[in-house]
Amino acid sequence: MATNLNNSNVATRENRIGSITGYIGSLKDLASQSECGTLKGCSRCFSQSSSCLSSCALGQLSAIRDIAIIHHGPAGCSVAAAGTYYLDKVMAKKRGVTNDTVYVGTDMNENDTIFGSTNTLRNIILEVNKRYSPKAIFVSSSCATGIIGEDIDSIVDELKDEIQVPIVAVHCEGFKSRIWATGFDIADHAVLQSIVKPPREGVKSNKINFKNFYESARPEIIEMFKEFDLEPTFLYCNSTIEELSHISEAVATTCICGTLGNYLGNVLEEKYGVPYVRSINQCGIVGFEAWLREIGKVTGRSEKIEKYIQEQRAIYLPKIEEVKKELKGLRAVLGMGPGYTFEVSRVLNELGIEVVWALAWHYDKKYENGDVPPSMKYLLDNNIDFEASVADQQNFEVMNILNKYQPDLYLSRHPGSTVWAIKNGTPSVYVADEYMIFGYKHTLEFAYSILDSIRNRSFEQNLAKRTKLPYTDWWYKQNVGEFLVQDKA
Repeated sequence: MATNLNNSNVATRENRIGSITGYIGSLKDLASQSECGTLKGCSRCFSQSSSCLSSCALGQLSAIRDIAIIHHGPAGCSVAAAGTYYLDKVMAKKRGVTNDTVYVGTDMNENDTIFGSTNTLRNIILEVNKRYSPKAIFVSSSCATGIIGEDIDSIVDELKDEIQVPIVAVHCEGFKSRIWATGFDIADHAVLQSIVKPPREGVKSNKINFKNFYESARPEIIEMFKEFDLEPTFLYCNSTIEELSHISEAVATTCICGTLGNYLGNVLEEKYGVPYVRSINQCGIVGFEAWLREIGKVTGRSEKIEKYIQEQRAIYLPKIEEVKKELKGLRAVLGMGPGYTFEVSRVLNELGIEVVWALAWHYDKKYENGDVPPSMKYLLDNNIDFEASVADQQNFEVMNILNKYQPDLYLSRHPGSTVWAIKNGTPSVYVADEYMIFGYKHTLEFAYSILDSIRNRSFEQNLAKRTKLPYTDWWYKQNVGEFLVQDKA
């Protein structure tokens, strides 16, 4: 991959790595087509819901401490700011720091969309800088500014000499990609372009970049990495501009989710030689050990890490083996982003639970380095197969599958999807926390969570009796694959 950090635009996942939002078939077929390059996406004749890449991009950036986001668009485009602002404050307080990030919308009106409003944007940037003194300014586009061709790059370039902090244009028009995870790449691109500096000469670091969402397991991970003489730098929640400016000096980059962190990891490796840890992620025992061993390999700490693995195995493996006896034979359906769908599928397989169907909200055919995602490669190499689809958060497809397979359990990382399953009477586990299945301890806790869900099903059963769902018997008899057509785009 050749990355151009001189251009404020980043190619979409569809164009860059062949991502798709529509597919139905088997896991082996999906993985095999990915490996040989024949995979093509499908379109829907009906689409119920999805997410916006703008929220993903600006949600990532707003978590950085003491910066300003100026969202150039109508007021409605800034509606996510309220939730993001609250979440950032909560995360900062939990960490014991302050985050004075401001999120400003330019409130474009009809006149602005006809005649343009770059002068207004220029004045707002100057006023925000004067009033709040942010450590960096991210000026983002919106669908409206993208449609009328508003030139935010020129305004940003004009003000770079006038404003003495990093300022960068962020092109996150919601319509530019069907893959909302493209927003993660857009945020990474903006940080790499404007904040990250080349490594300082002679600086020797023991820091490891750790891309995650909300650093909920921060104390635990810091303690673990101390045993390997490594110090994690968590990105981007509660990061400072100073921390981000030096991530090119790290000994390695890793991430909690391949979908979230692959762009950052690959560019840091390409531009600055920072090794990117490519392995299945830390979910479950197999994933945790593979991840740690890969870190040991790229940082020269294999001996210390192997010692830690053996100590943890002695504590947790007997307990996990015991709980597996009660889980064996259960059947599950799951729907998540691709970074978790195929990782959690692997963990369920480890616990003796049969995955009868897995829905990924999108699917990345190959990552920037040209390889099939490690999670898929693992499943293929270990002869694990089940029905799979790429569903783009289409709950009507989820409901069809749940009705057809009647699983013991449904798992999702998106609460809207989980709610529908519960209304259908299916016990559900909301895998909200990214560290819910992290390592030995949390894999054991995850297994207990599943047991809690299936042992007491009265809530789901009572709710299903009293809830009238909008889906008819006609829909439940349909094959969802018949509603997908080959995407000619």
